[in-house]
Amino acid sequence: MRNMKAKYAVWVAFFLNLTYAIVEFIAGGVFGSSAVLADSVHDLGDAIAIGISAFLETISNREEDNQYTLGYKRFSLLGALVTAVILVTGSVLVILENVTKIFHPQPVNDEGILWLGMIAITINVLASLVVGKGKTKNESILSLHFLEDTLGWLAVILMSIVLRFTDWYILDPLLSLVISFFILSKALPRFWSTLKIFLDAVPEGLDIKQVKSGLEQLDNVASLNQLNLWTMDGLEKNAIVHVCMKEMGNMEACKESIRIFLKDCGFQNITIEVDADLETHREHKRQVCDLERNHEHHH
Repeated sequence: MRNMKAKYAVWVAFFLNLTYAIVEFIAGGVFGSSAVLADSVHDLGDAIAIGISAFLETISNREEDNQYTLGYKRFSLLGALVTAVILVTGSVLVILENVTKIFHPQPVNDEGILWLGMIAITINVLASLVVGKGKTKNESILSLHFLEDTLGWLAVILMSIVLRFTDWYILDPLLSLVISFFILSKALPRFWSTLKIFLDAVPEGLDIKQVKSGLEQLDNVASLNQLNLWTMDGLEKNAIVHVCMKEMGNMEACKESIRIFLKDCGFQNITIEVDADLETHREHKRQVCDLERNHEHHH
């Protein structure tokens, strides 16, 4: 039942954001406001993020099968990448458009913007109250999205009030640049951290040197031949360890101590390989490299 409510809240949030984005885009063009157009990019990014994450979340929960033997976890990250690309592209286009407008500001319809802002804030606050009651992580993030939008609109309303009494039309392109740089400051780090997961980088917040030295100091570990650390979705951490042992008789006890150490480091999926000696490990690596070379040659 809670899952149904959470999904319903997500789809409500999606349609609200998408409607905002379309209305803002049209209104921004009609009222001649770059700040409103910049905010429509933000809302479009939010809408796509919510829609794609809701759709891909259902796929990412599937069990592994013959086609995806490691499961579908990475599907949940695709949404984050697509959203980040849309936000970055949209923000860069808005910045390029508005740099020239700073030197040649154009009049805007301040009354239209004021009414649009008041309606948008009312809907945003209501939506954040509806979604904010939810307990799931996704719902609390959505609530934050709405509050963020509300703050953006408050800035737009303040600008329209100032423009009612002055002709400081430079405020409009300036505000749109501030909104765009704010979006970029959030979207670029998110894009980079998601991309690193796709490229199988060491999970964020993990010191590989500490993990290595910790493993090497364990009883009966003669040498650490290989250590691969990665994450499939930014949540579950995986580790592959190749070690040589001082005494092969204590293999199970040594494997258990490695497993306990890595679990304490936050790893969930752990594979431990024991090599008789370093030469055996190198021979295995050579065979894998030969396989890869042959595969590339055939392609």
